[in-house]
Amino acid sequence: MGRKRERGFPRDPEPLPVPVVDNHTHLDAIADVLPERAGGGGEPAPTVADHVRRAGAVGVDRMVQVGSDLPSVGWTDALLRGTDAAALLGAVAIHPNEAVLHAGVREVGPDGLEPHPEAHHDVPLDDAIARVAQVARDNPRVRAVGETGMDLFRTGPQGEQAQRESFRAHIALAKELGLALQIHDRDAHAPVIEVLLADGAPERTVFHCFSGDAEMAELAAEHGWYLSFAGPVTYPKNAHLREALRTVPLELVLVETDAPYLPPHPFRGQPNAPYVAAHTVRAMAEVLERPLDEVCRAISDNSGRVYGSW
Repeated sequence: MGRKRERGFPRDPEPLPVPVVDNHTHLDAIADVLPERAGGGGEPAPTVADHVRRAGAVGVDRMVQVGSDLPSVGWTDALLRGTDAAALLGAVAIHPNEAVLHAGVREVGPDGLEPHPEAHHDVPLDDAIARVAQVARDNPRVRAVGETGMDLFRTGPQGEQAQRESFRAHIALAKELGLALQIHDRDAHAPVIEVLLADGAPERTVFHCFSGDAEMAELAAEHGWYLSFAGPVTYPKNAHLREALRTVPLELVLVETDAPYLPPHPFRGQPNAPYVAAHTVRAMAEVLERPLDEVCRAISDNSGRVYGSW
């Protein structure tokens, strides 16, 4: 028989020697993790405040909350205005898969799934991006536009065009407001880079959950783009990600969870949370064969350059 899959959130790691930033997390989605997945035993799921405290206890003392659809943009705005937001900054955008629905595209993509629009997708794409722009302008704790980009895993030609137009609008917004840009790139390396080079990337550009290879990492480094590594860098089959990590200069490396998605090995299948970034950082230091405190310090410094002070 195979190993029984664990339920609930991963175990707590040992505290990091230098605190780091989880530069991409979805606290609103973590809050929606069902209690039976969160911990079992009939106990309620942890709150956002619980997750922030738990992360801080192991050295993930700052995080960037990402709102990437209209409901989560509003949720993020409200969270950052709350009294307990000292550890939090934000990023807001219309996710590329959301952009397709706001544009009225209903084609079946390469994944073979039919789109399922919700009520908020009745808002036209231009109006949805205008809402993002309003929040980004009005909330000083929003420090990035993202996640935006392209995702060709879930869309066909019509959707690709809608994503491209949305991506360009978000790039322009980030440059207008002097904010960082967080890029979602799934099965879309070439068109994403094409748009960035054609339109001119913002000064601080981050590839969220970087999924490219060493050659792409070299290209990113040439342009000063940051690469953010998540749980997949630890998956046994992802040698290309570990090679990319070894290729890019450490001063361009960030870490994230993308929680509640993509927990590191060996926790796949369990819900993710910001504190789990400490597991990923340790794995990254091993890949780099560099002292853990050096890697932590670099990630912390890099995060400050991208997002400013908390």
